[in-house]
Amino acid sequence: MKKININSIKRLKSKEKISMITAYDALMAKIFDDIVDIILVGDSLSMSFGGDNDTLGISIDEMIYHTKAVCKGVKKTLVVCDMPFGSYLDKNEALKNASKIYKQTKADAVKLEGGVEKADIVKELCQNSIAVMGHIGLKPQFVRAEGGYKVKGKNEEEVKKLIKDAKALEEAGVFCIVLEGVKADAAKKITDSISIPTIGIGSGKNTDGQVLVWSDMLGFFDEFKPKFVKRYLNGAELVRNSVKEYVKDVKDGRFPSEEYWY
Repeated sequence: MKKININSIKRLKSKEKISMITAYDALMAKIFDDIVDIILVGDSLSMSFGGDNDTLGISIDEMIYHTKAVCKGVKKTLVVCDMPFGSYLDKNEALKNASKIYKQTKADAVKLEGGVEKADIVKELCQNSIAVMGHIGLKPQFVRAEGGYKVKGKNEEEVKKLIKDAKALEEAGVFCIVLEGVKADAAKKITDSISIPTIGIGSGKNTDGQVLVWSDMLGFFDEFKPKFVKRYLNGAELVRNSVKEYVKDVKDGRFPSEEYWY
């Protein structure tokens, strides 16, 4: 089984759509491995599984813990670790933390949010043998600074800025870029303006790939459903019904029966 690498992903540009999904542990990573192209160990875990209201509170050590677990469940799929808020404030801090991720996990790449203003940091990482995935558009780590989750690319000025961001990241060395919450027409213009793949989330179908949070798409996180999420399973309902059946069997004395004891 040949391992997917960053060059494998870059070669898919304009040829085959790239699939990416989040995972935070070995159990789910093993299920997704060899099905999707990329597994993102996203800082979204602080919301999906930590119960936080945003992604800002998770630490570099927590990201490393979950990335190590994911890597243990993966043989083929490319694994990307999100660099959490505050871990790449400048080149030195970014290099120290990205190197820590590389040393302590088997992650193939890291991901960070930002455009032109982060290009020097991206370049520093790439020049030190660390593969980087970019992330522009709606940036969850900017939620407090921007007063909420803001869709981008609504006007010509925003589109020009996004294209400028994408080109700066490409020049700095990223192997692909996540476009989150970008208007579909703008996402197409960005995708057409660069030679590396784009991976969309809520940004239309004309990107080079798509990413979703697994607990959203499989219906385990059901407090609310973002507009861009298609649910492929009612996971929470299925699990609740199964647990109710187990509890009823225990209460009624049907479990365990003789086949389940020594």
